[in-house]
Amino acid sequence: MCLMKLDEKLIKILRWFARISALLFLLIGLPFYFGYGNPLPFINPEYNFAENAGLTAVPIIFFGLLLGWRYEKLGGYLVSIPLFLGFVLSLLTKAVFPINMLIVLIPGILYLVVGHNQKLE
Repeated sequence: MCLMKLDEKLIKILRWFARISALLFLLIGLPFYFGYGNPLPFINPEYNFAENAGLTAVPIIFFGLLLGWRYEKLGGYLVSIPLFLGFVLSLLTKAVFPINMLIVLIPGILYLVVGHNQKLE
């Protein structure tokens, strides 16, 4: 249950801001991901555990950004949870968390806000 309901106009603005920013992050992020060399996790023995965990989480985040166009809640969770787990993992392993990945939380959180403020149809 949502504690605060937003009006329809604000939900529409937030939805489109989340969609456009997700598309922008996909267009910028996908070339970097595939330009990493071998983007498959746990294939290259030179990658450490943190790099392999990142290579596992990034496709899930990309999928969440795409899925959020239709299913905002699911897309928001698929973006937010891997980022949160990656941050916790970096704290536990004392690895360096790429702080620039947190910008992807913008559409992820907006997807969650919009998804939790939708009327049931």
